[in-house]
Amino acid sequence: MTRKLKIGITCYPSLGGSGVVATELGKLLAEKGHEIHFITHSVPFRLGKFHKNIFYHEVEVNDYYVFRYPPYDLALASKMAQVVQMQELDLLHVHYAVPHAICAYLAKQMVGNQLKTVTTLHGTDITVLAQDESLKDLIRLAINSSDSVTAVSADLINETRELLDITREIDLTYNFVDKRIYYPRECQSLKADYAPNGEKLLMHISNFRPVKRISDVVDVFARVEKAMPDTKLLLVGEGPELTKAQCQINKLGLENKVHFLGKQDDVAQIISIADLMLLPSEKESFGLVALEAMACGVPTIGSMAGGIPELVTHGKTGFLSPIGDTKSMAENAIKLLSDPDMFRQFREACIQRARLEFCNDLITAQYEQIYYRTLGIEVDIPMPVCSE
Repeated sequence: MTRKLKIGITCYPSLGGSGVVATELGKLLAEKGHEIHFITHSVPFRLGKFHKNIFYHEVEVNDYYVFRYPPYDLALASKMAQVVQMQELDLLHVHYAVPHAICAYLAKQMVGNQLKTVTTLHGTDITVLAQDESLKDLIRLAINSSDSVTAVSADLINETRELLDITREIDLTYNFVDKRIYYPRECQSLKADYAPNGEKLLMHISNFRPVKRISDVVDVFARVEKAMPDTKLLLVGEGPELTKAQCQINKLGLENKVHFLGKQDDVAQIISIADLMLLPSEKESFGLVALEAMACGVPTIGSMAGGIPELVTHGKTGFLSPIGDTKSMAENAIKLLSDPDMFRQFREACIQRARLEFCNDLITAQYEQIYYRTLGIEVDIPMPVCSE
C-alpha cells in the first residue's frame, strides 16, 4: 500500500486562479487520504466547509514598531518551519516563487534538508516580477533551490528559461477543473433574469487589472451589440479597472446592456448561463476562467496571449486573435453566435476537451507522482483515463 503523505500548501488565499487551483488541489489530495496543511495568512476562500484530512495554520505577523512594513515573509517562513516540525510534514508545496518559495527555502534552512519543497509557477512571478531587475536574482534562487518545480503552461516554462536563464527541469502540470463542480448546469430561471427575451449573454470574469484589457472587453461587446442588438454583457469580479469600464460603457450608451455582478463564489452556475466567455488579456499564463467556461460548455473568444492557445483550440473550442484586435474578436463572436450548428459543435468540443485533458483526476495524479519522486519514493501511480 502506497504511503500517504503529509503536505503543507502555501498560496495566496484570497485572490487569483493560483489560490483557487492550490485550494482545490489540496481538497482533492485530502480525498485520496493525504494529510493537507494550509499555511497562509487567512483561510483560502475556496476551502469552504470542514474537510477531513485538511488543517489550517494561520500566519500571524508581528507589528513591532521598528518595522516600517509588517514582515510577512519572515513570519511565513517561521510558521512553515514550525508546522513542518510539529506535524512532521513530508514536503511543502508552494504556489508562486516569491515570496512563497523563498519562505520555503528559509524554512528548510531552519529544519534541515530532509524537508523537500515543490514550487508551482503560475505566471505573475515570472511575467511581471521577473521583469524587475532587482528581483531577478531572488526569483532565480527561489526556483533553483526548490527540489521540484512545476509550471501551468509550456509558454510559462519557456518564458521562465528565457528571462532567468533557468536550465533545471520544470514539470508541465496544467491547471484543472473538478468535473463534479464544473459542468453545464440547467439554470434557465437564472438566465432569464438577465436575458428575459432570449438575448445572447457574453461574459468576462477577472480581477479587473490592466493586464486583462477590460477596455477591449467592452469594445468587443460594443461591436457585437451593434451587429446583434439582442446581446448583453455580464461582468463578474472587481478590481482597479472596473470604474474605467463603467465610464466607457456609459459613454457608449450601453449601460442598459451591461450587468455588473461583482465577486461571486459559485462561478460554475454563473458561467453556465453565458453563451461566450471574453478573454482578451495581454498576459495570461494559463487562463483558468477559460477552462472553467470550457467545462461548462461555453466557448472562449480570446487573445493569443501566453498559455491561452494551449488551452483554447482555435476554430474548435473558441477563437483566438492577436492581442488588441477587437475587430477580429467581435467578428468571431458574431460568427459563432449566428450559427447554431457551429455553436453546438463548439459547445460539445469544449465539454469533451475539458473532461478528457484537464480533469481533476489526471492532474492530481500528476502532482502525486511529482511528490513521490521528490521524496525519492518509488511508487507506480497509474494515470487515470478521464471519461467524457
